[in-house]
Amino acid sequence: MQLNADWTVLSACNTAAGDKAGADALSGLARAFLFAGTRALLVSHWAVDSESAVSLTARTFSFLAKSPRMRRAEAFQRAMLTMIEEGQPPANWAPFVIVGEGGPIVRKGG
Repeated sequence: MQLNADWTVLSACNTAAGDKAGADALSGLARAFLFAGTRALLVSHWAVDSESAVSLTARTFSFLAKSPRMRRAEAFQRAMLTMIEEGQPPANWAPFVIVGEGGPIVRKGG
């Protein structure tokens, strides 16, 4: 499979984790997306709360929509900081990481 994706979000539980002790740092699923051509992944290292995953990803993309030149990593950080300011526990935002290019999304024609 060949992808031309700027960013792939794998927000389910354990999408970054290897399948057993001593396994590679990224799951086979996450590595497959990178090998197929996605430039960045948003993945989780352990079990996640579904509502928190939706909140974090929606906020991240909202920050990007408001500031198109913002780097993915900065939008993600701002989304996490918003959740922290709201008093949400680390279990709601800490499982997630960006793998790959954390820079701005490249849009064709602009």
